[in-house]
Order: sequence, then structure tokens, then C-alpha cells
Amino acid sequence: MLTKAELHRLRSLREKKSREELGLFVVEGEKVVAELLAAQFPFTTLYVTDRAAFAAPSSIRLVEITPDEMARASHFPTPSAVLAVGPIARPPLAPGALDRGLTLALDGVQDPGNVGTLLRIADWFAFDRVLLSPDCADLFHQKVINASMGSFARVRVHPADLPAVLAATTAPILGCDLAGEDVHALPPLSDAIVVIGSEGRGLSPGVAACVSRRVTVPRLGGAESLNAAVAAAIVCDNLRRAQTPRRGAR
Repeated sequence: MLTKAELHRLRSLREKKSREELGLFVVEGEKVVAELLAAQFPFTTLYVTDRAAFAAPSSIRLVEITPDEMARASHFPTPSAVLAVGPIARPPLAPGALDRGLTLALDGVQDPGNVGTLLRIADWFAFDRVLLSPDCADLFHQKVINASMGSFARVRVHPADLPAVLAATTAPILGCDLAGEDVHALPPLSDAIVVIGSEGRGLSPGVAACVSRRVTVPRLGGAESLNAAVAAAIVCDNLRRAQTPRRGAR
């Protein structure tokens, strides 16, 4: 059964300010919660309408609530059967980490669905890490987590002042830009940083100044542009195809 205090806390986690103050986030939905449990994400509490339907480690508090209580706590018009609460963690970027391996850097990508999909892309192509600039969508937004399809728990994500960290790395920095060179001409690179800007404004000036090579997906038709996640997937695929596939150390 939910107390008034618990209900208030769960509802407050819809807002980024409350998430930051409490150091907690909430995610709901049978599929996404099951994916994160399978990836061993350290949830603190699961609220469920049927205790027998969910198997969780003993370290996770399991609370059975009524469908009516779930409807009041849910962030969705149609509530699911499970709502999970987890701790917010933002691991710092180790000095020199960007010099080795493959990094996907998001520069002002504000759409939560795009950020979640970009995490999936980094996971799919076994990138070593993802960087988020301060003006990206909040990593702990429900839509980001849902769109990541479990990759949220598998990919190392670091908040970063992109101009500062990019200026300090020795790795090639590939900026996605409509005016760039053909991405299919990329040479083999085992160490590189792929930077994706926002769909509206592209790369920010500070980040653009750090780019060592601009790349684009050649346009053959009449579309004005590609979705940021689609463009990133094509660039990451070409980067991986140009080298011997491997899973780098994280």
C-alpha cells in the first residue's frame, strides 16, 4: 500500500528538479523494467500490481499496490503493472579516456526520443562511451530510458563540457555536418569521437571549433536533412565497417 508521502514522491519524479533534489528517477512499463532488470540495473524499489508476476533480486524492495494506486502514481494516461525507482548516477570522465576507443558525443540533442535512440546506437556498435552536453535532454527522463530499450543500463554515459574535453583529446573528432565530406570515405579508425549536433542548429560553435574532420551522409534525393539518430547510425556503421570489429575496453 502506498503512503501519501510515497505517492507524492513518485509523482514529483516527473520533474527534473525533483529528480535532482532526491537523486532518484522513475521508469514504468513491463518491457523496459524487465530489460533493465536483465541488465542488472540497481533499482531500489519496484511498485507492482501483481507481486507474483515479477522476479527481482533480494536487494530490491518489492511493494505490491492496487491498480488504483498505480493509476495515481503513474506518469502515463494508461498505467502499467510496474513502476521502478532507481538512483541517479553520473560517473565522471576519467582523464585521457577519450584518447582511446570510440566515443559518441551528443551536442545539444534535446529530443528525449533521439537521445534514447542514440544510446541504442552506441550500444549496437559497441562504442565505449557516450558524452552528453549540459543542454541535451535529461538522461533520466522516462522517454530517454524507454527509447534506449535497455541500452540505458549497458552504455557508459558521462555528462561533459564538450568544448573543454574535446580540446584536450588526441583522438580524431568527426563532426556530422551537411557540408562535410562523404562518410563512406572514412579511413579505419580504432580511436575516434563522433559528434552529433541538434537537428535545429547543428554543431555548437565551441564544439565545431574542435572538430578535426566533418562528415556527412551524401544526399541523393530531395529531403532537407536526416534525423540525428539516423545520421549517427550511418556514420557509426561506416566507422565500424572500416575497421576490424572489436569490443573496446570501457
